Amino acid sequence: MMQSISNRSFLTRYAWLSIGAALLTIGLKFSAYYLTRSVGLLSDALESGVNLAGALMALAMLTIAARPADEEHTYGHSKAEYFSSGVEGALILFAAVGIAYTAIQRLLHPQPIEQVGLGLIISSAASLANLAVALILRSAAQKYQSITLKADSQHLLTDVWTSVGVLIGIGAVSLTGWDWLDPVVALFVAVNIVWSGVRIERESVSGLMDAALPAAEQALIIKALEPYQSDGVQYHALRTRQSGARRFVSLHVLVPDEWTVRRGHRLLERIEADIRQTLPNVIVFTHLEALNDSVSYDDIPLDR
Repeated sequence: MMQSISNRSFLTRYAWLSIGAALLTIGLKFSAYYLTRSVGLLSDALESGVNLAGALMALAMLTIAARPADEEHTYGHSKAEYFSSGVEGALILFAAVGIAYTAIQRLLHPQPIEQVGLGLIISSAASLANLAVALILRSAAQKYQSITLKADSQHLLTDVWTSVGVLIGIGAVSLTGWDWLDPVVALFVAVNIVWSGVRIERESVSGLMDAALPAAEQALIIKALEPYQSDGVQYHALRTRQSGARRFVSLHVLVPDEWTVRRGHRLLERIEADIRQTLPNVIVFTHLEALNDSVSYDDIPLDR
């Protein structure tokens, strides 16, 4: 038995917000680069280009994920969100390679930074815009359990910290006159971006591989089942997985042999309701079995 999940097409408005922020920051950061010729600001601008690509992918996948279940996709389309976060993670890693290459070239052939003051002002404005959008996306991701918005917000927050590092590097160059500090900071930026990309990729792969729910959420399910065991009811074959915002829980419930089908069915209804109250957006599958029938225990292994 399943619980329907509300239409999530409204989440695409957050993707549009991210697209708008990416276009704005790309314009601002490339303007700052052309004014200063700072490789640190160039790396920052290139990452904003990746932000735009990620936001466009997020828009496409959120649109697909919002589609209702159909005959060919009876479990819905929510896994599409993992493709978005996976692609964004790959784009982040690609950007890191490009930034590192550019930084190494500038480290070998240093160039002075120009018009530092104006460049810092423009880049700071872009960073503040990214920060505002990242916080909005992170809040929405937590509220609506969206891995796509979570990946997008993490990327934007990484971009903000990257910008902070770049601004510090440029400030250090202007104070010391050491031009090599600019590409060194850019290299640190690349390393930071790699870490962010790997983390997003790991979570995306975990979702596509149908990993079990986190231990804390499984503990909540077990706690919800505890009261029933005191009445002589048992359960086994508890299995969980997550697909985007949807959680899936299945288990076999064993009841005394003398119970009627009606009584057993009402028990399953209560168990499913309790689990749905424990976790949001959860679909529960239950299977009724006789407590003293040896066949009931043949399905305990994961792969029967």
